[in-house]
Amino acid sequence: MPCSNNGSKPTIDPRYACFRLLVGPSRIHRWGVFAGEDIPKGRKVIEYTGEKISRRETKRRSESSQFIYLFTLDNYWTIDGAVGGSGAEYINHCCDPNIRVWIHKGHILYMAKRDIRRGEELTVDYRFSKDVEIVPCTCGAANCRGTINLKE
Repeated sequence: MPCSNNGSKPTIDPRYACFRLLVGPSRIHRWGVFAGEDIPKGRKVIEYTGEKISRRETKRRSESSQFIYLFTLDNYWTIDGAVGGSGAEYINHCCDPNIRVWIHKGHILYMAKRDIRRGEELTVDYRFSKDVEIVPCTCGAANCRGTINLKE
């Protein structure tokens, strides 16, 4: 599956963003999303969008692409941000994130955990299961657990 940016610099779809957000090179991994303005704690920042796919298709895509933008919605559905993504798929993992996930009525919403300053990279804890392949973490947070996977 090709990335939603078709090889060019990724962008944010303003229809799903509640604040000015910018995509740029990240010290964490490849591209990152940065606050283009101050974002107050508790506010919706962006919705994670993309193609809604089954668990079977999720497995197929996760094995066939170098860059994967899959977000588990529930026990059956996954959202593939590489197809019709809002740009939220470029928000990187951090063990001490400034964004939290709120799944509400079939929508994946990214909410500010704290006040976020203009220019700051947006991050979320991916919370990969401890039961899947271990993925090393490069977030650089003081409390980094060393893996994107949960320990317990």
